[in-house]
Amino acid sequence: MKTHASGTFEVKLNPQSSDEDADGTGLGRLTLDKQFHGDLSATSTGEMLSAGTSVKGSAGYVAIERVRGTLDGHSGTFILQHSGTMTRGTPQLTITVVPDSGTGGLEGISGTMSINIVNGKHFYEFDYTLPSAR
Repeated sequence: MKTHASGTFEVKLNPQSSDEDADGTGLGRLTLDKQFHGDLSATSTGEMLSAGTSVKGSAGYVAIERVRGTLDGHSGTFILQHSGTMTRGTPQLTITVVPDSGTGGLEGISGTMSINIVNGKHFYEFDYTLPSAR
């Protein structure tokens, strides 16, 4: 049975090394720290790789983050995998739970997450499934 969770989160991006060409294109690496509130009460840490282009509003990123906390009364960890592109200002983002990454009370979790940013505030919507035996 699919369940829905929602709430807000704060994220801190910490730039690491970057490789930028003279035309402004290049690769970047960042660490991320998040604090989730709402139906998911958790923290996460992760790594992000990004690529910019010479066309304004076009870029891409991939990221992996480990989430630790409580979801619907179940405590444990799971890993989220991000794949995002921006085509001349139009975003496309996929965030998926890595299969078999759940531990503790979140063992067997699967699902997808979406992110919305409104007036600088971050919101998540998380559709997930946990095995009924939990």
